[in-house]
Amino acid sequence: MSTTDARMAASEKPNSPAVLSAQILPRFETPIVPRTTIAARALIAIIAIMTFLASLTTGAVMLVRAAANEWQADVAREFTIQIRPVAGHDIDMEVVKAAVIARASAGIAEVRPYSKEETTRLLEPWLGSGLQIDDLPVPRLIVVRILPGAAPDLAQLRQTLAEQIPGVSLDDHRSFVDRMRALTRAVVVLGIGVLLLVLAATVLSLAFATRAAIASNRSVVEVLHLIGAKDSFIARHFQRHFLRLGLQGGLIGSGGAIALFALAELAGGWFGRGPASEQLSALFGTSSIGVPGYLAMLAQAGVIACVTAATSRYMVRRTIETIH
Repeated sequence: MSTTDARMAASEKPNSPAVLSAQILPRFETPIVPRTTIAARALIAIIAIMTFLASLTTGAVMLVRAAANEWQADVAREFTIQIRPVAGHDIDMEVVKAAVIARASAGIAEVRPYSKEETTRLLEPWLGSGLQIDDLPVPRLIVVRILPGAAPDLAQLRQTLAEQIPGVSLDDHRSFVDRMRALTRAVVVLGIGVLLLVLAATVLSLAFATRAAIASNRSVVEVLHLIGAKDSFIARHFQRHFLRLGLQGGLIGSGGAIALFALAELAGGWFGRGPASEQLSALFGTSSIGVPGYLAMLAQAGVIACVTAATSRYMVRRTIETIH
């Protein structure tokens, strides 16, 4: 009977059953799984912590990878010519000759020989000030930068230098680039391993939380099962409940990580002129995780929520099978 029918009946017979039924309080639907419980809040906190750690790992891996790519790009755009002192030869003249040969090569953008004073300043952090470079067989350096997109023939240049200048060597930093690539791959693999561990810990936490939720609502589940409710219907309610919890915890965790990286980027911009910031820029580069990094953190919140829903559905079905 609709509300209109009940009102019409009430106008005719005040004490009729229709009037009594119309005066009954409205019915409120109660979810199978309570939404605001201590266990639910604890699970949200666990998911938030796990997502925060996963987002930090992702951001750190992307930051290190971006910095490593910058280092590799900078190193690949230049090489070094080293001239060692040889008895009977004027090292200053040899430096000038090597610079001329390097400038004559194709694909060279800049040739910068280091003077004796600059070489001395480079050695001061290790050998102290007041160093007399003439008393030591210290080699002289020439830094050569390559034009963007150019590929100079370093083998031919190395051979030409060796034929005309004694004690010369050319270092294209290939070994350093190879080590940097290996280190970058190791960092990426380590980050993936940490993410997998976080996901495993999240799945285990969800498994225990789902079992606890079903145990506390076992009587409701049994009644629904006895009156003919399908297993998929019951599992769907639990899945929605834990999906909601997963989204809340994931957004809290990823939001905290995004805020942390954003504040770090802003702080780097505010204090970007001091000596400490210059050292950090030299170590980590000037790049940030950027929009792709923030999107990856938000995507992790969705992944965590999906893993939460899938794990809860699986555990609910396994538990319901014991009721049969």
